[in-house]
Amino acid sequence: MDCRVLSVQSHVVRGYVGNKSASFPLQVLGFEVDTINSVQFSNHTGYEHWKGQVLTADELHVLYEGIKLNNVNQYDYVLTGYSRDDSFLDMMVDIVQELKRANPNLVYVCDPVLGDNGAMYVPENLLPIYRCKVVPAADIITPNQFEAELLTGRNISSEKDAVEVMNLLHSMGPDTVVITSSDLPSPLGDQYLVALGSQKKVTADGTLVTQQIRMDIPRVDAVFVGTGDLFAAMLLAWTHLHPNDLKMACEKTVSVLYHVIKRTITYAEEVAGPNQRPSPAQLELRMVQSKADIEDPAIVVHAVVL
Repeated sequence: MDCRVLSVQSHVVRGYVGNKSASFPLQVLGFEVDTINSVQFSNHTGYEHWKGQVLTADELHVLYEGIKLNNVNQYDYVLTGYSRDDSFLDMMVDIVQELKRANPNLVYVCDPVLGDNGAMYVPENLLPIYRCKVVPAADIITPNQFEAELLTGRNISSEKDAVEVMNLLHSMGPDTVVITSSDLPSPLGDQYLVALGSQKKVTADGTLVTQQIRMDIPRVDAVFVGTGDLFAAMLLAWTHLHPNDLKMACEKTVSVLYHVIKRTITYAEEVAGPNQRPSPAQLELRMVQSKADIEDPAIVVHAVVL
């Protein structure tokens, strides 16, 4: 497999977020990863201090032009995450559309990072760009519940609502929609988060089939940074390896996250000591230590087909 991914995300010197969360796991699974760092920070912003630089839309354009001039702008996938500037986001979609013209089979995986828990953490002027330009250009999107509600203008208070919202998102462009977390009640109890997925496929004889799934994921009482970026990267990898089986792709994606998080929290609690809350540095994802789980995850979360 010689599959090449262009990943436009944030970069940190220390720890795992954005491109640092996505590159290693994708490489372990056999993907070539070219990265453009939308920001370059010393560490993620959950620490007490952070320093760094932000890439402008013009600087993004210059980097892409360099790739293009050498005629090495052939990609199988584009992966994007957090962006907080409207002109940068516009430029990114222009690049995706140009790459799609060069390779009509290119798959654009977009994590539409807008906010969580009812609050936006990007400027509000990004929302119409996501709605009108980004989502229509995307093939796979991974919003959380709040982001899915923002993009469609619809509230999700039941599984039926969630399915309708996923269908609305399909109608905007993407064939694959995964709502990575929601407040919906899990039949397994309040120790579980509910995630939902939907994939539309055209079969060989031209019929349109939709597979929709639900996953009940064990909750962990800690704040991790970079898990959303890891989720989007793993969904890219496992949908590539299981193109007609969203259930399997999601089970493997979520199981990778489960193993990485479990290893991270075990380590963090050990280092922090009894009755101490682990620090952001101690909670950095144990990515390298999880190499075997990334390559071949034991399935710990099973999806239910709706």
